[in-house]
Amino acid sequence: MRFGRTPVSEAEGALIAHSVRLPDGALKKGHSITAADVAKLTEAGISHVIAARLEAGDLHEDHAAERLARAADGGNLHREPAFTGRVNLFAREAGVLVVDKAGIDAANRIDPAITFATLPNYASVARGRMVATAKIIPFAVAESLIEEAETTILDAVCIHPFRPRRVGLVATELGHLKPSVMDKTRRITEERLAASGSSIFRELRVPHDEVAVASAFTRLHAEGAELIIAFGASAIVDIQDVVPAAVVAAGGRIVHFGMPVDPGNLMLLGEFGGVPVVGAPGCARSPKENGFDWVLDRLLADLSVAPEDITGFGVGGLLMEIGTRPQPREGKAKPIDTPANVAGILLAAGQSRRMGSGNKLLATIDGRPLVRIAAENALESGLSSVQVVTGHMQAEVEAALSGLGLATTHNPDFADGMAGSIRAGILALPEDADAALILLADMPGITGDVINRLIAAFDPTEGRTIVVPTMSGKRGNPVLWDRRYFPDLLRLEGDTGARHLIARHADQVAEVEIGEAARLDLDTPEALAGAGGTLP
Repeated sequence: MRFGRTPVSEAEGALIAHSVRLPDGALKKGHSITAADVAKLTEAGISHVIAARLEAGDLHEDHAAERLARAADGGNLHREPAFTGRVNLFAREAGVLVVDKAGIDAANRIDPAITFATLPNYASVARGRMVATAKIIPFAVAESLIEEAETTILDAVCIHPFRPRRVGLVATELGHLKPSVMDKTRRITEERLAASGSSIFRELRVPHDEVAVASAFTRLHAEGAELIIAFGASAIVDIQDVVPAAVVAAGGRIVHFGMPVDPGNLMLLGEFGGVPVVGAPGCARSPKENGFDWVLDRLLADLSVAPEDITGFGVGGLLMEIGTRPQPREGKAKPIDTPANVAGILLAAGQSRRMGSGNKLLATIDGRPLVRIAAENALESGLSSVQVVTGHMQAEVEAALSGLGLATTHNPDFADGMAGSIRAGILALPEDADAALILLADMPGITGDVINRLIAAFDPTEGRTIVVPTMSGKRGNPVLWDRRYFPDLLRLEGDTGARHLIARHADQVAEVEIGEAARLDLDTPEALAGAGGTLP
């Protein structure tokens, strides 16, 4: 491939390397220059462009990415059409992602032009989740390199689908353990099993002693249990403790006790009559991610869980720092009654294309600009701070907010869609923010009271880490996000927003019915007029 500064008169058929703005539009990066484009460039007084021209033996970036992705597809994956040298792969079924790390590493080391990235090995994924991406860095790559990569990466990525199981649950009782805790444990376990289509067909609550637990194992096995989960009223602290002793007394065997994952250290894996028996650690009573999830997901996907698998969990097994786990052992824990530190991000960067001429955020209702109404509503709420993201007509928008003392950050890529503004807002948040409420500046019905209701519904300890307002059950905006999702929000592209993240984490969503305000955004002149607004 030849790359560099090219006279416009010689550029026909080449791929333009950097977008060029013209009076009647733009030639975007990667566009194949036509004769008509040459004429437009010349008329605009542009004599040279930076361009790439393929040579014999080269593959266009899209064709190369498609071949790489197709070779890596080991089953149960869906590939999107190639675009800008990228092909994304998605799970066709819910299950566990399994990757050949050695093969992928080898492919990535063939040439810097070839890249292939995946989620972590053995990640649990929902149907439709993106799990891998093939990306060719330059506009073309030698076909011989792709041929080598195809061999190296063959069948390197696959989804082992979950298989529904009949699950038996054993829960032991001691005086200190409330029935409500046991009820909640069952509900959380059912939620964990739901992704695989599995269900608890019977729960046996028995005294916390070896004989009673062994008898429960035997009964569940006789009734057709395909997986048995045991929650002890007291944690398993030794290989001869009640639950492991009961596995042996029933005629089973211990596969492994203990796990280099925190939380989740005190987990037991056994087997009885060909049926896996999992002695759950105490942390599995919580919906937060822990080592129990790692073992359970593999079992439900028919993957081997041998002692060498479990002892290999150590690297990456420290889950204490992830957003899904409080940190009581490090520093001072936040008091239970301390309000969450929820920061606001007010998106005010858009071009209002559907509104026609003028910027809708500067339209007034009762004399106040729309963007100011949204900002004042946010300031009247319990948000710990409000960050405004500007873009189109930055100076005018900031003038409309004068006197409010708001922090602003500018998104220079506002024309590329909402994702850039979300990224800019997340990056500008205070470091101590527990969560972010992403507000749209064209929704005057989102009052301080509405915002406070959304904040009140946010409770990570109860698994409510995403809060979504609704109107008659239909979801709208603004959406509140726990900080664990900030990395995902920073990876958004284009103008699609984050709806797919809500779908991916459906078990973490809390809905708050707020009525028409959840879906009332003033995108068109008709909607603006209906709300009593006028354009400047």
